[in-house]
Amino acid sequence: MIRRATLARDRPPASPESESEGAVEDRVRAIWQERAARPGREAPAANFHGRRVLTLESRRSPELALLVMNYGGRPFVAPSLREVPLESNDQVLVFAAEVIRQRFDMIILMTGVGVRMMLKIVEPVYGREAFVDGLARTRIVARGPKPVAAMREVGLTAWATVPSPNTWRELLATLDLRSGEAPLAGCRVAVQEYGLPHAELVAALAARGAEVVSVPIYRWSMPDDVGPLRRAVWAIVRNEIDVVILTAGIQLVHLLRVAAEMDLDAAIRRGLARTVIASIGPMTSEELQRHGLAIDFEPSHPKMGFLVKEVAEQCDALCQTKQHVESVKQA
Repeated sequence: MIRRATLARDRPPASPESESEGAVEDRVRAIWQERAARPGREAPAANFHGRRVLTLESRRSPELALLVMNYGGRPFVAPSLREVPLESNDQVLVFAAEVIRQRFDMIILMTGVGVRMMLKIVEPVYGREAFVDGLARTRIVARGPKPVAAMREVGLTAWATVPSPNTWRELLATLDLRSGEAPLAGCRVAVQEYGLPHAELVAALAARGAEVVSVPIYRWSMPDDVGPLRRAVWAIVRNEIDVVILTAGIQLVHLLRVAAEMDLDAAIRRGLARTVIASIGPMTSEELQRHGLAIDFEPSHPKMGFLVKEVAEQCDALCQTKQHVESVKQA
């Protein structure tokens, strides 16, 4: 079993946006030094061997940096996005009123962050108890463990949970498998969006006869400080990064957007072609494919701990393969 990167007693800050970049790096470094000095600690067999590893994670960037350090890598941390609540909560409040009045046959919850934001928005207007009671009397489909955990905090249980790797395809397969119990034809379904509208999922549900209501909670936005992303672009262009770790497709979108704003679009693509790109799973890999970029590694499970451990285990071979491919191209 992969040991969690952070324990309760030395957990890094959960919201790096609240601290300066330097403060977060100092805190992560201090945690690492304390952990590395613990008596009896044995270094894991998997090792990056000092290679420079770019991480674009935002909310869990300190945890990811500690994982990279644990496996002998040098993290380059460049938070790439913010989860921004929508300026208007009207759609969420309309959704909540309909939940309370039992107007939905099924509700699909896509993210834990979205569930918690939704509860905060609804509580001052309708009260948490009425809203949670309405949810409890509706079939809820949870896209994996994160929405399940958020539901558990308010005493809710999912009617169905989507298995790993928790993409919209597994979601549809789960619904198809249970269609005898809850057919989608004529079903009124609410889908909690995350970051961006999910056109493929909505279209697939509609094709099965469902009436779909999308419920946007928050949007992904560029980080307040794009300085780390700009430095990451230059590091890739200058061949100073060995491995890029992607835990969401939007991270790549924002990295390429910043590169384009710097007039380095072609240069960063050449740099990424020289760099090992590790993708957390199918949805992130689809984004890489849309941009014509190679996927060098996917973990056995779409989890951050598995991703870092397994790419560290195979890092030597991955880097050698990448170097060989580049040398052949240049020959």
